[in-house]
Amino acid sequence: MAKAGAKVKVENIAERPTSLRRSARNASSKGDDAPIKREELPVEVSTTPVRGKKRARVKEEKTKGNESLAKVVKKSPPSFSASPVSKRVKTETSSPRKEAGDEGKENKEADLRAKKLKSYAQFANKSPFPDFPRPTPEECQKAYNVLASLHGERQRPEKVAAPVDRAGCGDSPSVLDALVRTILSQNTSNRNSTRAKLDMDEVYGSGDSEERWEAIASGGPAKLEKAIARGGLGGVKSRVIIGILEQVKERYGKYSLDHLLQLEAAGDDEAAMRELISFKGVGPKTASCVLLFCVGRDSFAVDTHVHRLTGMLGWRPAAASRDETFAHLDVKIPDPLKYGLHVLFVEHGRKCPECKAGGKSLGGCELRKAFKPGKSGPDVSGEEMGRVKDEDDAVVDSETSEEVR
Repeated sequence: MAKAGAKVKVENIAERPTSLRRSARNASSKGDDAPIKREELPVEVSTTPVRGKKRARVKEEKTKGNESLAKVVKKSPPSFSASPVSKRVKTETSSPRKEAGDEGKENKEADLRAKKLKSYAQFANKSPFPDFPRPTPEECQKAYNVLASLHGERQRPEKVAAPVDRAGCGDSPSVLDALVRTILSQNTSNRNSTRAKLDMDEVYGSGDSEERWEAIASGGPAKLEKAIARGGLGGVKSRVIIGILEQVKERYGKYSLDHLLQLEAAGDDEAAMRELISFKGVGPKTASCVLLFCVGRDSFAVDTHVHRLTGMLGWRPAAASRDETFAHLDVKIPDPLKYGLHVLFVEHGRKCPECKAGGKSLGGCELRKAFKPGKSGPDVSGEEMGRVKDEDDAVVDSETSEEVR
């Protein structure tokens, strides 16, 4: 008891200066002394040693800390063991999502393929413009004669050979190789398509072999895009080419479309056409080129030059698209003239200063003079004969633009 009392006395003395200072300040404000109020001191201080209380608090904190740590340790094992499970669950749940995405992509591609085939079948073997009379067979023969006199006769070769120094457009005895070459030639010049073909051969090798096609397909679009960049539209064309290779491999188990040559032997042009345009990125123009130059069928392909010149001659409605122009002219132009007239139109469209893209009539073009108003069939408007719209840089092939969209 004496010790406790001594401690109380010491604590009271220790507290008194602070209390006195406060009292002095209060006194200075009130003008008299303010007594120290004992009730301000905590009662517990007089009975409990300070040092013991601190130790009690520390002990209590340690106890609480140990309890918390124990809880954490107790809960930790399940959290660590649950981590791999959660990852596995995440992987398993993402798999159906991926499958659903793949299924949705396949359904979309199937819908696009069905839509394309339906659009083609709508005007297969008939014109979308049944009341549009031109061109007549006589006009077709006249145009061929004029162009042959300017650029020489053009007849289908007896044997198809794949050129090594240029891309060509369907120029290959291999149907798959012809298709890839035709895609490289889309919406670009001969010079650029040849650059793309030679650059691609340098990276993957040349020829028509399983190993080469596998190397292109497995290399991915980015590698192919870089290889064919100088040909223009490398991103689009690389995706189309690799997509075709994957589809061919999936359908037939090998990189080959030469079974279409058997359809040609049987004379089933429509089956071959439907087969080709069923591939994503292949439209009537590309398919027609492959049929005309590789498969050996009478199909009048319509590229930018043919579309431009036949519009100039009034052989199609002014607003007709390329696909509509193909459907119309493939019916109107006699089969024996389709190969030669196509090749001559393309050559004339590239070489004639007045008939190339952006050219204007200066009165020197023999083809224009042969089809002046009054000389052959219905009058061709002065606008059609006077100026050729520059389409080469502004128009993208319908099959290629489909892939862009």
